[in-house]
Amino acid sequence: MQIKGKVVLITGANRGLGQQFAKSLLEAGAAKVYAAARDPQSVKLPGVEAIRLDVTNPADVAAAAERYTDVQVLINNAGATTRGKLIDPASTEGVRNLFEINVIGPLTLTQAFAPVLKRNGGGAVINILSVLSWAQLPGGGAYSASKSAAWAVTNVQRQELREQGTLVVGVHPGFIDTDMTAAITAPKTTPEYVVRKVLEAVERGQEEVLVDDTGRTIKASLSSAEPAYLKSAGEPAHA
Repeated sequence: MQIKGKVVLITGANRGLGQQFAKSLLEAGAAKVYAAARDPQSVKLPGVEAIRLDVTNPADVAAAAERYTDVQVLINNAGATTRGKLIDPASTEGVRNLFEINVIGPLTLTQAFAPVLKRNGGGAVINILSVLSWAQLPGGGAYSASKSAAWAVTNVQRQELREQGTLVVGVHPGFIDTDMTAAITAPKTTPEYVVRKVLEAVERGQEEVLVDDTGRTIKASLSSAEPAYLKSAGEPAHA
């Protein structure tokens, strides 16, 4: 599937990876880029069409699908994280909110836009997941749980949308060098590199993207005797 000439909608496009997607898509020749954010005035990139879209608001989602009927590629990028131990009852509300953003939001966006994509020839859905779909970090259990759930949803959507010709791509990056990871000292991949690998995968029809060594190592561990998800926090996984 060629990116050039396509109409793309990106959630969470006002900063970080979403903003880089918008910039790279314009450079790749996308016909139109809808840059979605809760506050469209926070979208500062020239050349895009800033739109209001809160992925946790069903009315916003329905209105977007009704209005932006030319969309051919949907990028579910908006996401959030929180800290705390899942065993602590005080974390429950944060977990619930995180699932609304990281799981229910992309699910409802894809549900709403699936008929739009079908009418426009099939197109693609790109879900930004994480290597933490398959592992966990100290205090980050809610994020891992939400991304694991989003991975499962992505796998189901891939099967359900294949008949209508929609490519569903799951992206599993490690740490990306954005403001969300500013306090983390681990190795990070640039947003430019992540986006380039994703767009290359879409053009090849590839359904899963591992953009760094961390992702490849953790994914390989899943079929080993010591998968990453059984490791104690902070231990490296062995392929």
